[in-house]
Amino acid sequence: MKVYDAENRVLGRMASLIAKELLEGEEEIRVVNAEKAFITGKKNNIFDKYRENRERGKQMNGPYFPRRPERIFKRTVRGMLPYQQPRGRKAFKRFRAYIGVPDEFGDENILEPEVKSSRGKIGVTLSEVSKYLGAEF
Repeated sequence: MKVYDAENRVLGRMASLIAKELLEGEEEIRVVNAEKAFITGKKNNIFDKYRENRERGKQMNGPYFPRRPERIFKRTVRGMLPYQQPRGRKAFKRFRAYIGVPDEFGDENILEPEVKSSRGKIGVTLSEVSKYLGAEF
């Protein structure tokens, strides 16, 4: 099992790395500090995009878009997998994202993913997006 830290990492780059590893047959992948992943771009554009996704459809019929940061992260990884096919579903079931660092991973070796960090770039964290969408965590 691999445990990655998402702090100061670009969401899309990290999600693509994880999706590729899952499809190649990695047993299990866990991501901690999912709320600290960055989305690059202008703040207003990012908020507008996520608000439109959230408000799309009807409340009774869907489609449903998550508010919580770990679920947004998971949904981003799902979008990079062929999740409607059996191999994509199996790969997606082997992935979990967490807010913060759970006690079960406190003593394990947490890996720094080999993706560029977002230090110095314009953007917002997943926790800011979630608070904008109305999530409480």
